[in-house]
Amino acid sequence: MERGKDLKVRTKFFALRIIKLYSALPKITEAQVIGKQILRSGTSVGAQYREACRARSDAEFVSKIESSLQELEETMYWLELLVESEIFPAQKLQNLREEAEELMAILVASIKTVKARK
Repeated sequence: MERGKDLKVRTKFFALRIIKLYSALPKITEAQVIGKQILRSGTSVGAQYREACRARSDAEFVSKIESSLQELEETMYWLELLVESEIFPAQKLQNLREEAEELMAILVASIKTVKARK
């Protein structure tokens, strides 16, 4: 599978996992407020990446990838809050948090590669 397509699949799968997480959150107000934030930012990662794949220039590509990184960083923040507020068990979020870290590393590497070409 080509690298860009693989990342499209991974970011979509990440979004689907975020949707499932939201569905599994307790129905208390705090969990639902944080959950809606995670739902928005976590599902936006792949959308931003897909926009980057359609970029017309390196500058546009970098800008869209940076937007995707911002969404990932925000998602990671909300995941941390879920754990630290004891709303959701850390072990149940561990794989999702690891995937967010891996996606972040891949996106950062992509930016560095494009910037090195100049």
